Amino acid sequence: MIQEYIAKLVRYGLDTGLIAKEDAIYTANSLLALLKIDALDEAAEESILAWQPCAKDAAGWSCADAAGLPCAGDVAAGRSAAGNSVGQSETEDPGAQLEEILGAICDYAYGQGLIEENTVAYRDLFDTKVMGLFVDRPSHVARRFWELYRESPKRATDAYYKFSQDTDYIRRYRIARDRKWIAATEYGDLDITINLSKPEKDPRAIAAARSAKQTAYPKCQLCMENEGYAGRIDHPARENHRIIPLTINGSSWFLQYSPYVYYNEHCIVFNSQHIPMKIERATFAKLLDFVAQFPHYFVGSNADLPIVGGSILSHDHFQGGCYEFAMAKAPVEKTLTFAGFEDVAAGIVKWPMSVIRLDSADRERLIALADRILLAWRGYTDEAVFIYAETDGEPHNTITPIARMRGDKFELDLVLRNNITTAEHPLGVYHPHAELHHIKKENIGLIEVMGLAVLPARLKDELEQLKAAMLEGRDVSKDELLSKHAPWVEELRQKYGSFCADTIDKVVQDEVGLVFGKVLEHAGVFKRTPEGQEAFGRFVRSVNEKG
Repeated sequence: MIQEYIAKLVRYGLDTGLIAKEDAIYTANSLLALLKIDALDEAAEESILAWQPCAKDAAGWSCADAAGLPCAGDVAAGRSAAGNSVGQSETEDPGAQLEEILGAICDYAYGQGLIEENTVAYRDLFDTKVMGLFVDRPSHVARRFWELYRESPKRATDAYYKFSQDTDYIRRYRIARDRKWIAATEYGDLDITINLSKPEKDPRAIAAARSAKQTAYPKCQLCMENEGYAGRIDHPARENHRIIPLTINGSSWFLQYSPYVYYNEHCIVFNSQHIPMKIERATFAKLLDFVAQFPHYFVGSNADLPIVGGSILSHDHFQGGCYEFAMAKAPVEKTLTFAGFEDVAAGIVKWPMSVIRLDSADRERLIALADRILLAWRGYTDEAVFIYAETDGEPHNTITPIARMRGDKFELDLVLRNNITTAEHPLGVYHPHAELHHIKKENIGLIEVMGLAVLPARLKDELEQLKAAMLEGRDVSKDELLSKHAPWVEELRQKYGSFCADTIDKVVQDEVGLVFGKVLEHAGVFKRTPEGQEAFGRFVRSVNEKG
């Protein structure tokens, strides 16, 4: 059977354009060497050689040259971008196909002693090595990206995104397991996800990592040194990973996609140097330069302080993609004017967090005003609403900035953040409070600021059990797993009276969305109350006074 799966994997590489027909036997031989098999059998060789390419597209690029993009021959024949091989269904999911193939190859490798432990961590190290045999050299991938970019930025990112999925760097079959839905709120439709695509660490892998020789290479999972890295039990393999070099605001950066894409074309833009994140004037210039180069993408930065910042504060990076979040759709509810910047449209966004939106065709004017607001906020204290710029020398105020293009204008959203803690709120005053931790306890970063909840995997089973308990009328306070949800369930009982099987799924999904709305309200520094909005006005006036 392993010979059949070797042939299937080579044909997958041909179908997706990862390899050309001339590479097929060479790639099969590379697989044989990795699996310590001496020869390709006749049936496997015939299957590989029987593959037929589709016609070249109108521009003269073959499917392989186009990095897997649908070509004119595919479109004319009604074939899918992933399926041009003999006997392959037009609707077959290439991700599911690849999962089956790699699963069989890993089973064989474990049986032959080529995989140390039959766990997700060790299998991931091995199947990434397998897929690395199908991935071109970094210089070739980058050159093709910029060739396509000359046709259009979107064509370049479309091809690169598909390439990142076809190489299995983005594991489509795992992403498909995430639970996703939309929840209507007064702030618009929020995106809710339960993240199931990140594999949980096996205890044996954790123990092995603890006893393994420690190394600081690569320094973190964002560093350029990850490209092609074989990985180890405490660091993911990246042989199938390729990054695109960029110049942003005159400095060297790279573009890649997140392996756990939370939304369409979820990309990461990271500094070539391993330096800490810092929100400063140059940050706004870099964000606007990026969207000028890729106008179909938004890009934003996590804040640069703990609690309100990203998970990797040690490496300067942004996140972006081809997606419009609820916050981007939210309207400006109060127009603002900043002294000396009357030519820049400004306003407070109708959003649970505190957001100032700036619009202008002149990016230098936007950068200058954003910098003025940032500097004013860094030093701003308003004891009446418990905002302190610093306590005991520790700074608390920073900004989460997001940039996008609106036609020929640049747009910047500046989300005001504060990471102060108290004895009552040890995880943060402007962080989900304890009564919401049954749904969301983790930090509120850039993605969630914009309206997409990334909820923990535990909720998949907890919510299913909770729905059953609600339908049966059970007291969940006596259930060890579900007791954390008991006050919430009681609120829902008072709100709905009773529950029925036909509507319980929608009720729970809607209510989880409303909880996420409250999470964002807790993270907002100026509350959506008359007192809070008056305080927001005081800050705006302070910016003008310091102008």
